[in-house]
Amino acid sequence: MDQTNIDDIYRDRVILDHCRNPRNTLPVERCDLSGDAVNPFCGDEVHFQISLSSKDLIENVSFAGDGCAINMASGSLLSEAVKGLTIGEASELSIKFVESMRKSDDLSVDHEFIGELSALISVKHFPVRIKCALLAWSALEDALST
Repeated sequence: MDQTNIDDIYRDRVILDHCRNPRNTLPVERCDLSGDAVNPFCGDEVHFQISLSSKDLIENVSFAGDGCAINMASGSLLSEAVKGLTIGEASELSIKFVESMRKSDDLSVDHEFIGELSALISVKHFPVRIKCALLAWSALEDALST
């Protein structure tokens, strides 16, 4: 039986750091893509602005959010993870991360591919918190689909 405790998630170094000191919070000068997501059940929100380089690379990201520690950490981690990726690569990362959150075992998670985002994987053991971790990814999908 899994011994993961919800309190352990809130003590995780990476999650605490990104929650307390979210990255990429300044608005981008030129916004090419934007996406938003809101969880109507708790009121958490995530907003992204993305600027692309001439080679369709994600050059800059602005993250704004309001909500719980997991939501804020996820948005901040995502904003760091997609910088320098193409739209296709960011979409692939999103698919892999969401799949990882929905898999029942931790062994099939490609930790190398998702990198520091791995800190959020333990959230999947608490079904009521999965939406918190995935809200930023919904906002990213909203931005990439425009």
